Amino acid sequence: MEAPGPRPAPALGGPGPLGEFLPPPECPVFEPSWEEFADPFAFIHKIRPIAEQTGICKVRPPPDWQPPFACDVDKLHFTPRIQRLNELEAQTRVKLNFLDQIAKYWELQGSTLKIPHVERKILDLFQLNKLVAEEGGFAVVCKDRKWTKIATKMGFAPGKAVGSHIRGHYERILNPYNLFLSGDSLRCLQKPNLTTDTKDKEYKPHDIPQRQSVQPLETCPPARRAKRMRAEAMNIKIEPEETAEARTHNLRRRMGCPAPKCENEKDGKSSLKQEPAERKECITESEKEKPRSRAKKTTSAECSKPQEAFGFEQAARDYTLRTFGEMADAFKSDYFNMPVHMVPTELVEKEFWRLVSTIEEDVTVEYGADIASKEFGSGFPVRDGKVKLSPEEEEYLDSGWNLNNMPVMEQSVLAHITADICGMKLPWLYVGMCFSSFCWHIEDHWSYSINYLHWGEPKTWYGVPGYAAEQLETVMKRLAPELFISQPDLLHQLVTIMNPNTLMTHEVPVYRTNQCAGEFVITFPRAYHSGFNQGFNFAEAVNFCTVDWLPLGRQCVEHYRLLHRYCVFSHDEMICKMASKADVLDVVVASTVQKDMAIMIEDEKALRETVRKLGVIDSERMDFELLPDDERQCVKCKTTCFMSAISCSCKPGLLVCLHHVKELCSCPSYKYKLRYRYTLDDLYPMMNALKLRAESYNEWALNVNEALEAKINKKKSLVSFKALIEESEMKKFPDNDLLRHLRLVTQDAEKCASVAQQLLNGKRQTRYRSGGGKSHNQLTVNELRQFVSQLHALPCVLSQTPLLKDLLNRVEDFQQHSQKLLSEEMPSAAELQDLLDVSFEFDVELPQLAEMRVRLEQAHWLEEVQQACLDPSSLTLDDMRRLIDLGVGLAPYSAVEKAMARLQELLTVSEHWDDKARSLLKARPRHSLNSLATVVKEIEEIPAYLPNGAALKDSVQRARDWLQDVEALQAGGRVPVLDTLIELVTRGRSIPVHLNSLPRLESLVAEVHVWKECAANTFLTENSSYSLLEVLCPRCDIGLLGLKRKQRKLKEPLPSGKKRSPRVESLSDLERALTESRETASAMATLGEARLREMEALQSLRQANEGKLLSPVQDVEMKVCLCQKAPAAPMIQCELCRDAFHTGCVAVPSIAQGPRIWLCPHCRRSEKPPLEKILPLLASLQRIRVRLPEGDALRYMIERTVNWQHRARQLLSSGNLQPTQERTGSGLLCGRRQAAAGQAPETSKLSQPPASTSFSLPGAWDGRTSYLHSPFSAGRSCIPLHGLSPEVSELLMEAQLLQVSLPEIQELYQMLLAKPSPAQQADRSSPVRPSSEKSDGCRGKRDGVSGLESKLKRRLEREGLSSERWDRVAKTRTPKKKRIKLSHRKDTNSFKLERARGHELVPSADTQSLPADASCSEHEDSGDEDAVCPAVSCLQPEGDEVDWVQCDGSCNRWFHQVCVGVCPETAEEEDYVCACCAAPGAPGRS
Repeated sequence: MEAPGPRPAPALGGPGPLGEFLPPPECPVFEPSWEEFADPFAFIHKIRPIAEQTGICKVRPPPDWQPPFACDVDKLHFTPRIQRLNELEAQTRVKLNFLDQIAKYWELQGSTLKIPHVERKILDLFQLNKLVAEEGGFAVVCKDRKWTKIATKMGFAPGKAVGSHIRGHYERILNPYNLFLSGDSLRCLQKPNLTTDTKDKEYKPHDIPQRQSVQPLETCPPARRAKRMRAEAMNIKIEPEETAEARTHNLRRRMGCPAPKCENEKDGKSSLKQEPAERKECITESEKEKPRSRAKKTTSAECSKPQEAFGFEQAARDYTLRTFGEMADAFKSDYFNMPVHMVPTELVEKEFWRLVSTIEEDVTVEYGADIASKEFGSGFPVRDGKVKLSPEEEEYLDSGWNLNNMPVMEQSVLAHITADICGMKLPWLYVGMCFSSFCWHIEDHWSYSINYLHWGEPKTWYGVPGYAAEQLETVMKRLAPELFISQPDLLHQLVTIMNPNTLMTHEVPVYRTNQCAGEFVITFPRAYHSGFNQGFNFAEAVNFCTVDWLPLGRQCVEHYRLLHRYCVFSHDEMICKMASKADVLDVVVASTVQKDMAIMIEDEKALRETVRKLGVIDSERMDFELLPDDERQCVKCKTTCFMSAISCSCKPGLLVCLHHVKELCSCPSYKYKLRYRYTLDDLYPMMNALKLRAESYNEWALNVNEALEAKINKKKSLVSFKALIEESEMKKFPDNDLLRHLRLVTQDAEKCASVAQQLLNGKRQTRYRSGGGKSHNQLTVNELRQFVSQLHALPCVLSQTPLLKDLLNRVEDFQQHSQKLLSEEMPSAAELQDLLDVSFEFDVELPQLAEMRVRLEQAHWLEEVQQACLDPSSLTLDDMRRLIDLGVGLAPYSAVEKAMARLQELLTVSEHWDDKARSLLKARPRHSLNSLATVVKEIEEIPAYLPNGAALKDSVQRARDWLQDVEALQAGGRVPVLDTLIELVTRGRSIPVHLNSLPRLESLVAEVHVWKECAANTFLTENSSYSLLEVLCPRCDIGLLGLKRKQRKLKEPLPSGKKRSPRVESLSDLERALTESRETASAMATLGEARLREMEALQSLRQANEGKLLSPVQDVEMKVCLCQKAPAAPMIQCELCRDAFHTGCVAVPSIAQGPRIWLCPHCRRSEKPPLEKILPLLASLQRIRVRLPEGDALRYMIERTVNWQHRARQLLSSGNLQPTQERTGSGLLCGRRQAAAGQAPETSKLSQPPASTSFSLPGAWDGRTSYLHSPFSAGRSCIPLHGLSPEVSELLMEAQLLQVSLPEIQELYQMLLAKPSPAQQADRSSPVRPSSEKSDGCRGKRDGVSGLESKLKRRLEREGLSSERWDRVAKTRTPKKKRIKLSHRKDTNSFKLERARGHELVPSADTQSLPADASCSEHEDSGDEDAVCPAVSCLQPEGDEVDWVQCDGSCNRWFHQVCVGVCPETAEEEDYVCACCAAPGAPGRS
């Protein structure tokens, strides 16, 4: 609800400049909430103290409250009232009446009255006549020369001789009339001369009394009467109906607008002079027929006739809402010359008050007022109405703000009146147009009224509060006394208005408002109100009476008695009806009615006693309520009788009230009869019933007052207060000040209990627990103290009060403790936190908390700084910066500032040294180790962790470790491994310290890489997919045996108690084994094992492939070649793996190039350089003195090559080698499914196949082999395996495995494939040794084979291998000579004896190749176990294994280790130089 401020002081004073209208102050405007809007009477009772101070108020319903309009627009028809605006205003009507009398006087004298103009404005004859009379009359004013004074009073400017003009006009027009009224008839005989200036306006009399007269009061009942009142005929003069054209013409004339031009000027003039159709001549028809000689008597009779009562006349035509709206809108838009919705309300308001105050302009409007809703239907929906409602609209049927419901609601006392009173209990409808007005009036019986504007343009209201009603009446009677002579109750007739500015000038408080569509205006008891409509609109109004009105209602009846005014209903009858229902009355209504009835009984008792004293003895009970109201009215005061009345037999049917007994008739009092409704004995029980009903409330009120005013020890609980409220609701006690006060006190107590409980629960909001801010509803300690006092001061007792008192004590203890703690220099964070934790229990604003939080942050920061400084190794630069940033945000404090200074100093020093360490780490060239160690020592003195300092320290330590590793490598005496050197170089490069040894290591590694590149260029073919190590090492990718080994490895269980030795299954395993071997001997042993596996696997593969091709059973699923498809001629067979390949899938040599040994792409792995190119690589690697897997593999390959060369020469020299023709038939390979004849292509796809060996074979080979077109025949056959001895087969197989080109290989193939001559056969049958030396050498080798075989057999037995395995190995092995170990190791297996001593085959510095025709003894002696040691004193050691050592000087000779005094460990780890090479003049010394 929008409650207004203090009541504005009423604006006093008259109209503004130039007579402009000044709007009065606005009345209060209320906007109730839905909750307030639900009960209209409770809301009106709530706003009454404010609104009754202004008399009227405006109520805006909630926006969603929009009742449907239920009237039938087309069926509603009415006859409006005619209103001439300047006749409504009281003072203007007085002037018009005076001018009518003057006009009648001069008209009877045969002249026409013309009102003169002075200073360009019409002369106010009424004011002039009044002022002259006040000054003593015409003679006195002339004698005293007061005309100038009178002119000034009339508003004319002085000094313009206006006074003489005014005197002339008075003497010519008014003085004859006044002399006539005074009785001086001699001067009246003279013919008056009224000829004046042509500008003077001719006055047409209004004839208000005759035209708009109403019936005498005795016979004209008011409009608002109960329906049981007799209907009376009303004689109202009706004008003839005008045409639309004439109506528009007359409206324009009345508004002062020029009429439309006529067809000719003459007609126009006559039409302007023509009287309006509605105006009547003031002279009656009988007077018109009288001769002029009787004019004097007629003049005297007319001019002295008293004025008659004034009222509105009815219009001539009937309207519907639609036709009236069209007329109203046309009038307004025509008048203001703009669309109706664009005319400002302020303009309409000023124009209205201008029009009602002028006598020059006659504007007539029509007003559809007091239309009965019972006949035409209300604008609000009603039950059983004609308008169909939606479910949402049905709620408006029972709404209290529905004006059909409000008068008959329980809270309205009018509900106890059974009669339907139009306008009071039944709403009246009002259809307005622009300027249509409702005059100053108060409601019947001084009741409330409520007006709702359904739709249309606004309605402007003016109101005067009830306390100023008599003041308004006095002012109007004083300003227009002439009107009240004929109509004493003029203000009750709704026909007179007066300018609010005029009333405000006489200190009458006036308020205004503009009521818009959808808004209510409520008028309060005895509040005068008036207003006008801004345009076409539709409103509805009704009366209602609340309980507080009852005393005013009785006062109003007394007032009506004095005015002799009719009552609309009997107040006493309503009181008695309410008393008869005392048990169902609202207690407040019962209490108020009981008080009013007590007054009524006392008055009736006194009146009856007075009547009895007058001599009225006879009495009779009479049911007054059964009579119509007009049959029980007092003939004197017109009041409606109910309690009692006096009648006389002489005048049957007439009654008088007990106040006017003597006014009934002239009969003696004893003939009168007292008519009564109740005896006094009947009335007292009725009043007692009201009293009992009211006393139940009084008892409750007494209990409430006792509870509210109880002392401390006698206070009741909050539950008792709630019980009193529940009792009031159950018994429907009134919602009065006491109950509201009780509710307010209870609500306050409940709020206090809720706040107290919250404080006791300590429900501080979480966001405030963290430190910042104050809760919106937190109490301060002082407020808590006051709140506790407030709890003690409550009228009721709360259970939380003692607990809250204890809370207050604890809060005060907290304050004392916190004050003591804050006074310390630096309290500990734990104590501060504990105290803050205690404060969380209090939902109270504690001023110490802010400082405690500040000190807590300081304490936490200092402790964090102290903790960080305790461990310098963890105090980083970021930590220091973070602590400084945190410290900057802290409140100033001495301890904090000292810690900040120390921390800032430490940060500055730390940043300096950290930056210096960073620059040293990034310096180029790098600094020495000693200089960096000095800086590290300085940094270690700083109590903080410096990341760059730590990095520098780590770099120095890494440099020292690196140098130690380099020194250990140099001092160990062993040849360093390449991976170790690379790892050292990588580590050294990553250390930002200058290392003297690093360039030397880098150059050494670079030499190794150059060596590897040279070796790769020597061995690897172009675009080879093999690595150098893969070519140099024995093959690990031979499939069949490797797969079997793997499967057997998974299946064979491991003997208990034995660890499985690591096996080399792949090249990566072999490379890892070579890298991890610490000595060359270990690497050689690993490679020897790999060679054995290679030989075994390849032998199995060769046999499998050979058997697959020569199998008599055809295998449908047999796959050959790289494409793994079925065999298809022509094909070619690989010499090594013995698999067949399609000539279209591989490159084969051409026939033109002659027969060649052909290897498949899997078997041809390198360029197979001659031994002369390989030996320098080994010599250069020995000079570099670095071990690497490729070097060990090269060394082993050379040893293996020399060993094979030795065995091949031994075989060649033995004479046991026979050609294959002697062992197998030439057509053996072709025995399987020979195909039909067909020539093979002459050449293959490539003329020079890369897979063929570089030496040619004898011509017999070409004659013996041919291209075959059988799909299961080899395209080019190899030497069959079954035609060779195991030794020869193994020797040929290993010849192809060696990645070296040797002349012995070609010699072997030539001998195997050559056709033997008879002499050679004879030599072969009786062989002769070339020399005894060779025979001895060869014998020594053969002897050595048996020892080797026995050792190999023993090893296989130790490993748990079967004799079958031994037989297979024995078949595939060729007899080998006893090898001499280079370096003895106890755990070396017996297979190492099979390695040939390749060291003696290494050429000297000046030898680059070995001669192809070198004798067998020259090369074999060095590998013999009887080899000569070149030592000066050779000890000639004996045994199975003799350790040798090679000179690392220039001679490269071999010595027994025992002969030169070298132990095996020294020989392995250190270089040995013989005495010859160590001499000063030795060639290697340079």
